[in-house]
Amino acid sequence: MTFQMRLFDTPLVLLKFLSITFLTLLLNPNANAQTVALANGFAHNDYWHKRPLFDALENGFTYIEADIYERDGRLIVAHLFPELNYSRTLENLYLKPLLDYVNKNNGKIYPGYNHPVTLMIDIKSDAERTYSALKPLLEKYSEMLSRYSAGKVYPGLVTIVLSGHKPVKMISAENNRFAFIDEDLRLVGRDTLSFANIYTMASCKYSKLLNWRGPDILPDIEKQRLCAFIKIAHKSGRKVRLWASPEDTHVWETLLACGVDLINTDRLEELKNFLTKDKAILASSAIREHDFLTFPADKAK
Repeated sequence: MTFQMRLFDTPLVLLKFLSITFLTLLLNPNANAQTVALANGFAHNDYWHKRPLFDALENGFTYIEADIYERDGRLIVAHLFPELNYSRTLENLYLKPLLDYVNKNNGKIYPGYNHPVTLMIDIKSDAERTYSALKPLLEKYSEMLSRYSAGKVYPGLVTIVLSGHKPVKMISAENNRFAFIDEDLRLVGRDTLSFANIYTMASCKYSKLLNWRGPDILPDIEKQRLCAFIKIAHKSGRKVRLWASPEDTHVWETLLACGVDLINTDRLEELKNFLTKDKAILASSAIREHDFLTFPADKAK
């Protein structure tokens, strides 16, 4: 009989041990917990949440969206022009907190997740004027960002993807940059290899491709159309997202089965629970993730 077994033969000692263990977990519920990175999780209009960025990170989201307006050289996070609050800048809400988060977590966002987390910046103001204001800000935080340089992509901890009013001409003319673009999914078939290092995602409004909203089976004709676009996008290395899709678990399951990579949601915890309840979904996500941008942890800059 070992010492440990003899120790717990005493009921009072065992009770004290269990009491201490319970109090430890009560005071620090995350002591043995680790956030699961959701390869399929896209936090739509993240700034609407009570704690922008941090609610998404605590739920494991790997794609986070912020809308911006350029005003007098400042990049303000807002959905509509009348909502502008000049203290809610892209730097204050996202870039600086992200870098601080990385520095406090041993150079990681999600331990064991060897892929960039994407910050999608939806440009609401003039594309070129806004991008001109954004470029020096990205330079400031370049140590954590994926970059394109001289024909090659170097993955970082965070990838910046631009949507909305897209500065395609400016980006395509740059030999060095820290931003990529979200393509219109309906146009994926037109692009040539010259765009291979510009687009990392392909998105489309749900209703532009599908009329189906569940709970019955997705009609074959709509499924075939969706899958055809997905196939072309994946062949080009783009991840697929349908925005403004129904917030419904049956719809989410169907989209994932068709090959949609990113589930767009405002319901962070509900989607997290859906994606993590089924290990088959997580396993499928992990396999699919390897077909896209990855980085060795010791080389990310």
